[in-house]
Amino acid sequence: MSERNLVMKTRKVPMRKDVISGEMFPKRELIRIVRNKEMEVSLDDTGKKPGRGAYVRINVEAVKNAKAKHLLDQVFDVELTDDFYDNLIDYVDHVQAREELKRNDKL
Repeated sequence: MSERNLVMKTRKVPMRKDVISGEMFPKRELIRIVRNKEMEVSLDDTGKKPGRGAYVRINVEAVKNAKAKHLLDQVFDVELTDDFYDNLIDYVDHVQAREELKRNDKL
């Protein structure tokens, strides 16, 4: 076998900034939220919705903190309802639980 076949390529991991903490995380560990031209803010589970996007880490406590301070209102320059934050918390909780199940299955 040649050396070329033995060397595995290392893939570049795309990094994004969590708007709540300001820290950089791998894109797969974040959830994208997007504001469209009509100033509507929504979750972007596909990562392809048009508009201004921001990323939030998959961490329920961090999102609860964001709700208490209405941090995403400042990020998107709109007034978000508590219902939006509650839906975001539920979604993050669901994704976080799925990630933990995946980790446990690998063990």
